[in-house]
Amino acid sequence: MPPIPPSALDELAQDETSRKKFLRMMGGGGAAAGLATLLAACGGDDEKTASTPSTESVPPASSGATGATGGGGDVDIVNYALTLEFLEAEFYKEAAASGMIKDKKTLELAKTFGETEQTHVEALRAAVKDLGGTPVDKPKTAFGPVIEGGPEMILMTAATVENLGAAAYLGQAANIESKEILAAALAIHTVEARHAAALNELVGRGFTGGGALEGSIPDGAFAKPMTMEQVLEQVQPFLAS
Repeated sequence: MPPIPPSALDELAQDETSRKKFLRMMGGGGAAAGLATLLAACGGDDEKTASTPSTESVPPASSGATGATGGGGDVDIVNYALTLEFLEAEFYKEAAASGMIKDKKTLELAKTFGETEQTHVEALRAAVKDLGGTPVDKPKTAFGPVIEGGPEMILMTAATVENLGAAAYLGQAANIESKEILAAALAIHTVEARHAAALNELVGRGFTGGGALEGSIPDGAFAKPMTMEQVLEQVQPFLAS
């Protein structure tokens, strides 16, 4: 059995030259802070080596949960991220069109966030194709009960889902092989976290703590990653059977 290649995060942690090139590609200082956070959050497990990636986080290419159509590795990870971005983009689209959000500024915010998530969708679809894979289909959703709950439920759910997205990207960072894909994941991870912080403030959670999916104050010095199984369990209520 051929050895499994090291992840991009492993290479960046071990190779200073590669790390410098990556940071230049990402734009320098801000990227350095983000990479340091990823290394601290994902690279601290002594039992996890480059040759033994987490099988708990990445399902096989035939997994029905992600709809991946083959390729494994980065293809499955990007398709998994694409599924989550489909959900977020559709949620904001339906919420904005529902008429439930009466405040104009809040409505514009929801539309803006939705457009951002749709941009993520297009970028990830292109990334899957660039990797030689087939993008997953857009899943059928079931956001009705949340939207019918009114603007507060809509915004609280949006805040939770954005935190979930950030944790999902962090959960896969150590499994990504391509530095280009890792750079994209890092950039999107940051946006998801900032969306969550803005929404937490908007719904009155403000500068409060909480679990991994609630509150603007982090529950520790480093963000907590979530496995694919944990994330899919959280989004299951939003998927139509």
